[in-house]
Amino acid sequence: MALFLSQLMNGIGQGVIYASLALALVLIYKTTGILNFAQGEMALFSTYVTWWLTERGLPVWLSILISVALSFGGGAAIERFVMRPVERSSPLVIVIVTIGLFLSLNSLAQVIFGVEAEVVPRAYPDENWDIGGVIVQADTLVLVGVLAVECILLWALLQKTKIGLALRAVASNPESSRLVGVSVGTMLMLGWGLAAAIGAVAGSLVVPTTTALTAASMQSILVFAFAAAALGGFDSPLGAVVGGLIVGVANSLTTEYVDALDGIELIVPFGLILLVLLFRPAGLFGKVHVERV
Repeated sequence: MALFLSQLMNGIGQGVIYASLALALVLIYKTTGILNFAQGEMALFSTYVTWWLTERGLPVWLSILISVALSFGGGAAIERFVMRPVERSSPLVIVIVTIGLFLSLNSLAQVIFGVEAEVVPRAYPDENWDIGGVIVQADTLVLVGVLAVECILLWALLQKTKIGLALRAVASNPESSRLVGVSVGTMLMLGWGLAAAIGAVAGSLVVPTTTALTAASMQSILVFAFAAAALGGFDSPLGAVVGGLIVGVANSLTTEYVDALDGIELIVPFGLILLVLLFRPAGLFGKVHVERV
C-alpha cells in the first residue's frame, strides 16, 4: 500500500506538470479556436530566459517573474504579428504556421542560448518526506500549489472581471462582440499572452525537477499535455487539470506495475484517451456543440 501511495503521489506530481501546459493549450483554444503546437517551445524559450537571468546573478523567483512578464508580451506579439494575418485562413494553414513557430522558437533558443545542456536552479529546496512509508516530494507540493493558484486566478479573471467577460464573449462569438464594442484583437492578444505566461511558469518550475535544460526539454511534456487536454476537453480549463492528473497517475502506475517493453507507460493513458474520445469526442468536460442544418 505504501508503494502504491508513493507512486500515486509521484503520478500527481507528473500530472500537475502536464496539467499546467494543458491549461495554456486550453486557454488559447478557448479564446481563438487554435491548437497551438508551439506552446511547449514558447515555454522552453521562457525557461531559457529564466536560466539566463539566474546566470547574471538574479534570484530565481525574480528571474521567473521577469520571464513571465516577458513571455506575456511575447505571446501577445506572436498573436498580433504571426497569427492574426492568417486567422481567416484554413485550419491546415494555421496548423502549419504553429508548427513553423515550433521549429523557429526551438532553433532560435539554440542560436541565442547555445546547444549545451544547462542547469536551471530550483526556486525552493529539494526535499522529500517519509510519512508512514509514503514518499512525499517538495516538487509535488510546490507544483500542486502553483497550479491551484493559477486556476484560482484564472477563474477569478474569467468569471469576476469585465476583461474576463470580454474574453468569454470573444471566444463565444467574435462578430457579436465587435458589434457591442469589444476589441476582439486586444482580447486575442491577451489570451495568447496569458497562455504564454502560464507556460513560462510551468517551464521554469518543471525543468529543474526533471533533467537539464536542452532544446528537447518540453517536447515530451507537450505530447502528454495535448493528451491531457484531449482527455479533459480542449474548451475546459477544469478538464485540462483533471486530464493532466489522470494521465500523470496512469503513467506513474503503469511504469511501476507493468513490466514490459520501454514505452509501455504510453499505452494506458493514450488508451484511456481513445476510449473517452470514442464515446465522448468533446472530452470528459468539453461542451458538445449541436448545429441545426
